[in-house]
Amino acid sequence: MTPQEFDFLRSFLHGQSGLDLAEDKRYLIEARLNPIARRAGHDTLSALVAALRTSRDPALGEAVVEAMTTNESSFFRDKTPFEHFRDTIVPHMLSARAPSRQIRVWCAAASTGQEPYSLAISAREDTRLNGWRLDLLATDIAASVMERGKSGIYSQFEVQRGLPIQLLVKYFNQTGDMWELDATVRRMVRWQKLNLLNSLTGIGRFDIVFCRNVLIYFDRPTKTDVLARIADTLEPDGFLILGAAETVVGLTDRFEAVDGCRGLYRPAPSRARSEPGTVVPLSRTA
Repeated sequence: MTPQEFDFLRSFLHGQSGLDLAEDKRYLIEARLNPIARRAGHDTLSALVAALRTSRDPALGEAVVEAMTTNESSFFRDKTPFEHFRDTIVPHMLSARAPSRQIRVWCAAASTGQEPYSLAISAREDTRLNGWRLDLLATDIAASVMERGKSGIYSQFEVQRGLPIQLLVKYFNQTGDMWELDATVRRMVRWQKLNLLNSLTGIGRFDIVFCRNVLIYFDRPTKTDVLARIADTLEPDGFLILGAAETVVGLTDRFEAVDGCRGLYRPAPSRARSEPGTVVPLSRTA
């Protein structure tokens, strides 16, 4: 692969997915795209690049993007966001959404589904939410990854990562070496293919947005753009949850940190839209 071909792939991936690959990631491109090249009938990465330059087949570009997208996930990953959901977000929503008894959640870059399903299980385990509806939208750029998530079928290794044994027994059925999530939990999650670089106007508005471990792969302008458009999807008293290594500091003034809650943000009051009956003041609930 020539330097020019490497630059083309970096530019192509950035334009298609926002992925910002450093100069030292040549090995990663070669490792992940050589199998894609062979499956597409190309002997070399150079041939694959030539096909990408001239092909009008969107499937080839999607395969390249999916191969380069990190799809690391686990149940109740990092724990802290789910503690924020239980201890800070739910108490606020119980008051602010009492008339509708509905909470709308968007899990961006949901990968194989462990995050939205963890939230669905959390809601079912929380007796305070009895009689409430948790409307969960899970989106991802990779169609093949989403299909795995829709199936709700996971390996022994996957269910062992972060899922307490009592919840495994309660919500999963074992078939051979695989575990299938109960259909009642799967039905709580809606799936939609979505590129975060595209318009978000069609997905509606949300009380909570989980966008974890996504911004770290974007350059600064892309981070700022994505955060601004996420802010437009959030209710004025909504919540944004980012990954442990992510922040809004220096990127946007649309959000402010929730005191004492690492990784948890809310729309900044000065930027929040004023809506009748909306409960805006927020504080941590112990």
